[in-house]
Amino acid sequence: MKLSQFKYKLPEERIALHPTPYRDDCRLMVVHCKSGVIEHRECFSDILEYFDKDDVFVFNDTKVFPARLYGNKEKTGARIEVFLLRELDEELRLWDVLVSPARKIRIGNKLYFGEDDSLVAEVIDNTTSRGRTLRFLFDGTHDEFKQALFSMGQAPLPREIIKREAEESDFEDFQCVFARNEGAVTAPTAGLHFSRQLMKRLELKDIQLAYVTLHCGLGNFREIDVEDLTKHKTDVEEMIVNQQACDIINKAKADGHRVVAVGTTVQRVLETAVSADNNIKEFNGWTNKFIFPPYEFKLADAMVANFYTPMSTMLMLTCAYGGYDRVMRAYKEALNDSRYRFGTYGDAMLLLQD
Repeated sequence: MKLSQFKYKLPEERIALHPTPYRDDCRLMVVHCKSGVIEHRECFSDILEYFDKDDVFVFNDTKVFPARLYGNKEKTGARIEVFLLRELDEELRLWDVLVSPARKIRIGNKLYFGEDDSLVAEVIDNTTSRGRTLRFLFDGTHDEFKQALFSMGQAPLPREIIKREAEESDFEDFQCVFARNEGAVTAPTAGLHFSRQLMKRLELKDIQLAYVTLHCGLGNFREIDVEDLTKHKTDVEEMIVNQQACDIINKAKADGHRVVAVGTTVQRVLETAVSADNNIKEFNGWTNKFIFPPYEFKLADAMVANFYTPMSTMLMLTCAYGGYDRVMRAYKEALNDSRYRFGTYGDAMLLLQD
């Protein structure tokens, strides 16, 4: 398929800049993939009606850290945005980052952070046109350094949201309630719809919960610059599947119960870690799995998705799972209904294969 096939007109005012007052308040579109029937539910928590005892919801428990910082360049005082991607070396305080505007930053430049310039970083390498490696200069333990660094950071909200003013609740809003393994620079957005109350209701219905980890990077949100999708390469992301998750998921499949992938990151985890016998196996490493139509999924019986922006890799994966024509028709229906909201804080879609 071609990149242009995933282009659609999304009016700016349809992009949600804030979440709903309660996480599970958003609207839910239910797409029955075999029959093509589309249902419109007013509340996301209605998702409970579609699943039974011993079905399994699989969540990505990655935890977002405050990855967006603003500093000043030495001598000129120019304001520089630094987006932390990943820690490269704990002892040397080395971080892989993106900087903007990139043209102003060279190897050897120093950047100062904090109101009193208490944290200093030196540029030691150029990795891409925008990417840099920073060495932070800090006397103290690693925990003290991370605390100082993160205290200066902001929630790494997508570009379409940070057009508005930053708010105190941003970091909490941009974190799943079940997040526990720190390492993501963006949230697994489909998981944001699950409130603590809804998680408890899943448990009370004896629905099983399994947790995997994929530390979401910016690769999901980079613009694709090739029309032929087979030529697109995604960034690698760290991924962990433990034995407990394998046991829960594999038992459900063996006993004829359904497995629900909560979001595109979970789909990528399951399809990376699935074995030839369609069981999921332990995994601790990296993945650059890029899924677009046509693709045959091996594990998930249902999927929770958001309404993703045009030409995004998340939209491509959703189309691969639900069928290109069917999903794009559902998007058209949502666009024609002014109540549906799109993007990170938008409404949700449930795709059912049965």
